[in-house]
Amino acid sequence: VWSAGTPGVGKTTLGKELASRAGLSYVNVGDLAKEGELYEGFDEEYDCPILDEDRVVDELEARMSEGGVIVDYHGCDFFPERWFHIVFVLRTENSCLYDRLESRGYTGKKLQDNIQCEIFQTLYEEAVLSYKKEIVHQLPSNTPEDLERNLDQIMQWIEQWMKDNN
Repeated sequence: VWSAGTPGVGKTTLGKELASRAGLSYVNVGDLAKEGELYEGFDEEYDCPILDEDRVVDELEARMSEGGVIVDYHGCDFFPERWFHIVFVLRTENSCLYDRLESRGYTGKKLQDNIQCEIFQTLYEEAVLSYKKEIVHQLPSNTPEDLERNLDQIMQWIEQWMKDNN
């Protein structure tokens, strides 16, 4: 299961809670990269490290081949297609997302570009181009009620997938 979307849409909250409810393992790619220093430089403009995508894939390969993993990361175009049975792209209204990112200390170009990314559905488009369209699903992520609904919906999908594949 892969949870995608612009920073601030609720991927981590959803992913951790889903892993807990479904008994799956959870991987936050940002944390994984930080722990293993899986970077290839630093982006001065966005004030953040640049992910070494090949090293991230190498690091995750064994875990992903075992299955039962929820991956949390905003982008997806470098992950092997075989890794995921389903992709969820979380979407958040701009005013709500703006507040969430601002509270994280995002300013200037970094803040504006992430809002633009959400407006133009950049990560959804990327997911649809990277995976079979029928496995990519958009979910609203604005309120605690949305979170509960999304968790219920994904749990139903996981249970059905387990029945069909075991």
